[in-house]
This record gives sequence, structure tokens and C-alpha cells, in this order.
Amino acid sequence: MQSDTTTAIRLMEAFAERTGLGSAAASQRYLWTDAFALLNALALYRTTGERRWRALAEDLIAQVHGVLGRHRPDASRTGWLSGLPEQEGARHPTRGGLRIGKPLPERGPGERYDERLEWDRDGQYWHYLTKWMDALSRAAAILGEPRHQAHAIELAEAVFPRFLQSSPAGTPVGLTWKMSVDLSRPQVAGISPHDALDGCVTFRWLGRGGAPTGLAEESAILCRLAEGREAATADPLGLGGLLLDAFRLALVPDRTLRDERLIAAILAGADAGLQHFLAEGTLELPPGRRLGFRELGLAIGLQAVPAIAATTESSPELARASTLHLVRLRAEAGVVRRIVDFWSSPQNQRARAWTEHRDINDVMLASALLEACVETARPGAARTQPRGETPP
Repeated sequence: MQSDTTTAIRLMEAFAERTGLGSAAASQRYLWTDAFALLNALALYRTTGERRWRALAEDLIAQVHGVLGRHRPDASRTGWLSGLPEQEGARHPTRGGLRIGKPLPERGPGERYDERLEWDRDGQYWHYLTKWMDALSRAAAILGEPRHQAHAIELAEAVFPRFLQSSPAGTPVGLTWKMSVDLSRPQVAGISPHDALDGCVTFRWLGRGGAPTGLAEESAILCRLAEGREAATADPLGLGGLLLDAFRLALVPDRTLRDERLIAAILAGADAGLQHFLAEGTLELPPGRRLGFRELGLAIGLQAVPAIAATTESSPELARASTLHLVRLRAEAGVVRRIVDFWSSPQNQRARAWTEHRDINDVMLASALLEACVETARPGAARTQPRGETPP
């Protein structure tokens, strides 16, 4: 455990230096990576009690909002995505959503769609935004800073109506895959099968502390959209995301029968998807033919399975619906260490598939080493008393 923490610290220090956190390097922000980096900083703050990790978490939040909450330097527009005046925008940095942080500008309204180029073009992704809402909410709890929770809720309020797709009759049908930077138009209009589920869980998760979020109607719409949809996927990153959704929903204090039906459906899909993924033999391939961050996403999700299983003890109905799937998922616990050890190898990290995605790979490896997604979500998570300080 000590070795894992030491390795995670080294990875996070290098990431911070490269991307301008507490260093002279230019700020390089990417929303997905930064959400995991924030959880890592919070986990290290709780684990070590060192104030530098609290400072890193606060610096990261400020940079994400100050960079990704504003138009790109090469854009024709300037200022906050929300269009608010400078000072008001600084007080409400998430009211216009947050850019992905892709290297290329977004595709203009008249530009031809190119699937290959689109992966490198900026915009807003729903599942990146919900990941940041989650991370902000945990930061609020662990750092004792309510403004982070307020910004998470403002982000949810701002983006939900822009991503929601409805039928001509006005019935919600799903969420847009990718929106423009200013949320005015779809960039990729297809509907992701998991985005509604992720939104449902995240909006329920934001209210776990008991204080009203004002998102009850939005949450109900998302949960209706999530019900009855096929959850299974053989994509390792998607599988990890499903398991983290089940984990967060299982921890919601006011968990309902509807929530438990969703948890059981998620676990059934994750069970089937994991068996399919393992049968494909991806974990037998050389590093050059694998993607570290996708596999690490699976490892991170599997780390949550024991905690999910523990929550079923209070619900006979959930236990009946999920025990078989949990047994099968727990039987694959060794996959976590297998993936983490493989990508911790310096030799495997020399592969181009790793170096081309250095930031996201390093940060998600650190998340797996720290079990940060589980540890920062546990009930009762509270501020660690910083070393060398006395309580007030």
C-alpha cells in the first residue's frame, strides 16, 4: 500500500509539473483527466494530511474553471462561456458549462463533419461534465468548501436543458453526444446509451448530503430515460463507468426501490460485458495494441464492487437481484492488479500507446493505485487535519 501511494504521488507530481499546476508551465487543462486528478489530490490530502494536496486541489479547480469555463484563446469570442461580465462570471464559472479541452477548435456551423477530426475538436461532452460535477461535490465535502457544491449544481442546471433531446411532441428521448462550446448546437447529435444513466446517478449523488439541489425534475427525467436501456458493453472504460454508477447510487442515503432496480440492471450489464471483454483476450496483447486509460477505467470500476456488495446487506430485494452478478464480478478481482501491474511497468510505459496519452494514463493509473474513486466517496468522508496544525 505504501509503495502504491508513493508511486501515485510521483505520478501526480509529474502531471502537475507538466500541466502548469504549481509550476511555471503553461496551464494545459483537459476535463476528463482533471476530474480524476482532483479525486487523486483529495485522496492524497486525506491519506497524508499534507496541505500541498489541498492546495493542488484548489489550484486545479480554479484552473479548470478559469481555462475551460472561458472561450479558447484562438476563438473569435472572448470571456466566460456563460456570457456573464468578468466579475460575475468569476463568481459563477460553470454557468456556461465547461469545454472539453481538445487540441483543435470546434467545427464551425458550415464545416463538413469529419469523424476522425471530430475526436480532436473542442466542444462539450455530457459524460465529462458529470464527471466534473461528481469531483466538485466530493471536493466540497472533503475540503469543507460549499462553493464547490454550488458550482457543481450550477453546472448541472446550465447544461441539462441544452443537452436534452425531445421528440416533436416534446417527450424527452435522450442526451446529445457532443455540444458546441457555447451549447448552442449539437456537434455530434447521436445519443449515448449510458449518458442518461450517468446523469441520473450524478444528479442523485449531488443531493446525497440531504440539502436540496433543485434538480428533482431533471433527475426524474434522466432516470426515466435510463430505465429499460441496455447497460451491457464490452468496452473496458464503459464497464468501469457502469460500476462506478452502481457504486454511487448504492451509497445514496435515500436510495429507493427504483434506484435498486437500476443498480441491479447495471450489475447485470456489467457482469455480461466483463465476461465478453475477458473472452476477447485484450489483456493478453502487447502494450502497443492496448489503451492504458481504458483498461485502468475498468480496474477503477472493479475496485468499487466490494463496497457495492456491502450495501446489499440492507436490502433483501437488491441482494436477490444482484448477488449472482456480484459473485461473478468479485471473482474477477485479480483483473485489477493485473491491469495496474502491467501499466506500472516502465517497459510497458515506453509503448507509443502509453506515451501518446501520457497525462490521462498517468492520472488514471494514480487513481487506481490510490483507489481514489472509492475512498473519496465513502460515507463520512471528512477533512483530514493537516499535519502540523492544531484544530481551531
